[in-house]
Amino acid sequence: MKTLRQLFSTSDVVQLVIRLGLLALLILWTLLIIRPFVPILTWSAVLAVAFYPVFSWLAKCLGGHPRTAAVLLTFTMLGIVIGPAAWLGLSAVEGVRELAGQLGSGDLALQAAPERIRDWPLVGPQLYDLWNQAYTNIRAAVREVAPYLKPIAGMMLSFAGSAGLGTLQFLMSVLVAGFLFPYGPQLVSAIRGFLFRIVPEQSEHFLELAAGTIRAVSQGVIGVAIIQALLAGIGFKLAVIPSAGLLAVIVLLLSIVQLGAGIVLIPVVIWIWMDKDVTTALLLTVFLVIVGLLDNILKPLVMGRGLSTPALVILIGVIGGTLAHGIIGLFIGPIILSVAWELTAAWISIDRAVRPAQLVADR
Repeated sequence: MKTLRQLFSTSDVVQLVIRLGLLALLILWTLLIIRPFVPILTWSAVLAVAFYPVFSWLAKCLGGHPRTAAVLLTFTMLGIVIGPAAWLGLSAVEGVRELAGQLGSGDLALQAAPERIRDWPLVGPQLYDLWNQAYTNIRAAVREVAPYLKPIAGMMLSFAGSAGLGTLQFLMSVLVAGFLFPYGPQLVSAIRGFLFRIVPEQSEHFLELAAGTIRAVSQGVIGVAIIQALLAGIGFKLAVIPSAGLLAVIVLLLSIVQLGAGIVLIPVVIWIWMDKDVTTALLLTVFLVIVGLLDNILKPLVMGRGLSTPALVILIGVIGGTLAHGIIGLFIGPIILSVAWELTAAWISIDRAVRPAQLVADR
């Protein structure tokens, strides 16, 4: 058997090392150049995959004009981002800044017990006294720990300050997705060819699994959460609740991580009944109950099947995506991590099924 020195001369080894070094440098340089655009390109790809069925249907309705359909769909998505989503984002930023200022100064704005609670039968006086005691003690405790809360307030202000950049990233993502729609078949063909070189026997299965997971999470989890948050924000604004935008964003987060919006909606409904007249409270309660149940109605319609990705994976995606990419990472984090989870699980299950068959064949 020939030795390595016989197979390769010194000059061949040097040339190989130089070529590999130049290739690594080129790849690293390319990654550094496109790194600022990774969140935008990723979210654009997610939007293109999620809304491609809508684009295809719209193109057919327009007599087979994909470019016109792409323009109409792009302007519709821009209207949603610039309109209600921007309103929700600006309201949330205002709420975060106000809360951060209160935490930093130790002067947390809390509501004292309403006088009407005293008139409630049986539990009214006791509840009124308990509320006032909690109100006094919490304010005193916040003043004591205010110096330790300043770093948290700084982080909150930093996150709120990135809202402008996040909005710009959203707008750019929608525009790029609009350009991707007409080239959907060519992009799918390119991705299929790439997967064929990595997993030739399962390339088609992995491609369908990735597309299905993106649509399931983006439509059934992210989409429903955004709708819930927007409607809840409208209800909070109508009820004149302090920090309505911030509460709507909390509803968004709870809905994405599958904990449910009821954690916020139930205390809000209680507050409404204590602050508003009966007619107003009843109407707002009916509206918010419908908002709270909305995910149980919409998810089966848009997802078609239950989401197999664990809630913990989505939660890690939300936290990690936000820390890595800011506001836009809040949405692309759970989607990318869910796709990675599903593909890894499929890969492991296929490997487990293939190995026993290979052992039987070897025998």
